[in-house]
Amino acid sequence: MSAHVLVINAGSSSLKYSLVEAASGEAAASGLVERIGEERSHHVHSGPKGEYDDERPIANHEAALEAAVQAFETQGPALADVDIVAVGHRVVHGGDRFAAPALVDDELIAAVTDLVPLAPLHNPANLEGIEVARRLLPDLPHVAVFDTAFHQTLPPYAYTYAVPSEWLASYGIRRYGFHGTSHSFVSEQAAKLLGRDPSEVNVIVLHLGNGCSAAAIRGGRSVDTSMGLTPLEGLVMGTRSGDLDPAIHGHLARVAGWSAEETDRALNSESGLKGITGANDFREVSRRRAAGDEQAQLGFDIYCHRIKKYIGAYYAVLGTVDAIVFTAGVGQHSSEVRAAALHNLTALGIHLDLDRNANPAQSKGFVSTDDSPVAVLVIPTNEEWQIARQAVAVIRAS
Repeated sequence: MSAHVLVINAGSSSLKYSLVEAASGEAAASGLVERIGEERSHHVHSGPKGEYDDERPIANHEAALEAAVQAFETQGPALADVDIVAVGHRVVHGGDRFAAPALVDDELIAAVTDLVPLAPLHNPANLEGIEVARRLLPDLPHVAVFDTAFHQTLPPYAYTYAVPSEWLASYGIRRYGFHGTSHSFVSEQAAKLLGRDPSEVNVIVLHLGNGCSAAAIRGGRSVDTSMGLTPLEGLVMGTRSGDLDPAIHGHLARVAGWSAEETDRALNSESGLKGITGANDFREVSRRRAAGDEQAQLGFDIYCHRIKKYIGAYYAVLGTVDAIVFTAGVGQHSSEVRAAALHNLTALGIHLDLDRNANPAQSKGFVSTDDSPVAVLVIPTNEEWQIARQAVAVIRAS
């Protein structure tokens, strides 16, 4: 019987889960409970017996996981009939304490709790998901996989901000980076497509979804990344501003009377594409752009310009680049973004094939020309599979 991992991603008002075969990455079933705590929570479960879709009150994460377990029983596969070797949990912030996945115990719970000030919107929900799952599934080992862990290989000159040094010692202020599970998975897959060992390959990975980040990966190790202390820094995103002058906080406090919390909320939830165009869904921005909306065109141009700047910067960091990889919802599906971000970069050895770019699947993910010195790849990310693989590795090593 194949080893499976139940992968859980708990958000503040949601619970996403997937039953993944660790060897192949195939999901035997998956589901999502949204609007937890509201009058009309929404639960979707896709299994071998079809799709279950229900709306009813689900009071908390414990009730959400109980609903998921029940859906496995009714829609399949029944968890008792599957060889589940571990429960893998996505945890957003591991600070500088976790450079690898780790077995969940009371010490880990305490450490992740201590890190809540670095991720006040994410770590509490992740912790609640872990605690609920440990209560409901006490006989299984639980493994925490951290978004920040892959970027713990950044050298000090890449992760250290030019601020008073005691800020790091006292408040943990440094670059941590996020989307590490995606960046590690995609960079490994890129090496496979190139027919080389990851240790021999330098790649720039562009994870472009509602949240966006870039990473410079040398020989399988992250050496720079665009997100920083929080996921706000770097590329333009659905609702996040990305890079901006840090003095904007003080300026808004003086001229508009805004508090730090008001500015923080605006930069995280009302900025990015939403702030420029009024829509954070890139598909809607594309629709408006095609209809001639000038703000949508501006948002698209800003978005792609920022990506291009990071490509150039990370090319300089790496020195030589074997591949540029686009992944996640926008990166995988928008040929227009890929074309705009790579426009006029032929001097860097980046030659895009427009026909391949329009349909990456026909060329096994390669969208560059055959003679391009730098390969351009489109690779779907699979964070659930990466979490499952890493969870199994932790269990086997323990």
